[in-house]
Amino acid sequence: MAVFGIDLGTTYSCIARVDETGRPVVLRNLDGSDTMPSAVYFESPTEVVVGAAAKDTAVLEPDLVVELIKREMGRHLTLTMHGRPYTPEEISAFLLRKLAADAEATTGEPVTDVVITVPAYFGIAERDATRKAGQIAGLNVIDVLSEPIAAAISYGVLAPDTDRTILVYDLGGGTFDTTMISMRDGDIQVVCTDGDHELGGVDWDERLAEYVVETFVEQHPDASHPLDDPATVQDIRSQVEEVKKRLSTTRQRTMRLVHDGRVCTVTITREQFEELTADLLDRTVDITRRALDVAAKRGVKDLDDVVLVGGSTKMPAVITRLRKELGIEPKLHDPDLAVAKGAALYAFEETYRRLLAKGDEGRRQAERLARQAGLSASDEEAIAKRQIRTVAARGFGVLCYSPERDTEHVVHLIHSNDPLPVDATRTFYTVYDDQGEVGVQVMEQAGSVESERPEDNTLIASGPVGIPPGKPAGWPIDVHFHLDSSGLLHVTATEQSDQRRLDLQIQVGGMSEDDVARSRSALSQVRVN
Repeated sequence: MAVFGIDLGTTYSCIARVDETGRPVVLRNLDGSDTMPSAVYFESPTEVVVGAAAKDTAVLEPDLVVELIKREMGRHLTLTMHGRPYTPEEISAFLLRKLAADAEATTGEPVTDVVITVPAYFGIAERDATRKAGQIAGLNVIDVLSEPIAAAISYGVLAPDTDRTILVYDLGGGTFDTTMISMRDGDIQVVCTDGDHELGGVDWDERLAEYVVETFVEQHPDASHPLDDPATVQDIRSQVEEVKKRLSTTRQRTMRLVHDGRVCTVTITREQFEELTADLLDRTVDITRRALDVAAKRGVKDLDDVVLVGGSTKMPAVITRLRKELGIEPKLHDPDLAVAKGAALYAFEETYRRLLAKGDEGRRQAERLARQAGLSASDEEAIAKRQIRTVAARGFGVLCYSPERDTEHVVHLIHSNDPLPVDATRTFYTVYDDQGEVGVQVMEQAGSVESERPEDNTLIASGPVGIPPGKPAGWPIDVHFHLDSSGLLHVTATEQSDQRRLDLQIQVGGMSEDDVARSRSALSQVRVN
């Protein structure tokens, strides 16, 4: 009855479970590492290679290796390999299959029930795409959990009886989140969250790569441009990532770029690197301050701890800057593994609570699960009553037309950082006499700040509501939004006189349930190494 937590990362991923002592442990992959590069090499139409070997192959076969796919989740995008188009969900499914297969080989237990983590700032489309990736991989996705919550769960294990207000600063390979969390009596309450899912360690890599390329061009102006050669680009990416990591522990590093028969040796100091990337760090601080301001408006002004997670927080400049800005010594909390460990704990506890709700047989299964993890009666009681409350990452609304202004604008019913679950109802009105129907267009906030401008929002669902004939302009339509604790949205629109009703199934991410079933069947024929 094992359950697992998966940190499906932009650059590296890992999987964890709760062991027989009740503690979360990360399972090493067959390469002997705790983390696996989030890279997929399409070796042939029927075989893919995942992980370190795929990342290494990127230099030789750059057109057949996919990395950073997490940044494409929820988008209508396909990548064609060997003549077959693949969606981000399908490519992510290969990563999940590899993690599951290695974990099964390590533990001897089948990997079926999992919790997968996502950045807190992921919207509905990205969360839905992540869930579908798990389904395509043949997994039962218990829940999609925000990474800062997973980190807070892992952090809370260190001091379970201490009430704290913590700021989770999560700078991963491809995404950044900052989240204020209140931990009281074992419960976890998200106060607010903010972030940028296109800001992460790879952007630091990119700045260093630009510097190296500029140096090469200055030294060899008669050579072809390094960025015109995909193999050279992959070589640069591989080297700058390693240089970035080494600069966290040394004062300078040297890398050697070979291109078009020319050689360029570049030495870079930590100070130069920090200067090149200062504006990226500034962006994280601005987002963090914005979150602190929102928390203060909600009455949470005192901060006990700053917890750093995500591999990119190992850069010394991060700790130095946050110490200066916040006046608190940041704690580097198991940055590479904390999210997976927290997901494993959440998966275990959520499974335990769900079993308790299933009657006598469910309670017996819950007791067996608790015994397997060596839990005491007090541990079981604490798990049974623990609550985790989160907030909306984005605002959601309806696209409206204003006859007076002859313009369209978005009216938000749910706002970012509203506590979940949340319900909101608003009445809208027809524009014309004898209007046969009203089109309901559901919009999701796209930027970091709520805006009524349509271009600052994303259309995620739409559908018509019929209006009885002969009704005058200004006829009312009630629209109801329900956003549940997992961040899934359900929308209904009702015409009042005849109770004509529209139930919108929010279809996002580009893949329907039928598409998922077909992908699962087709990809099961592809061997994953």
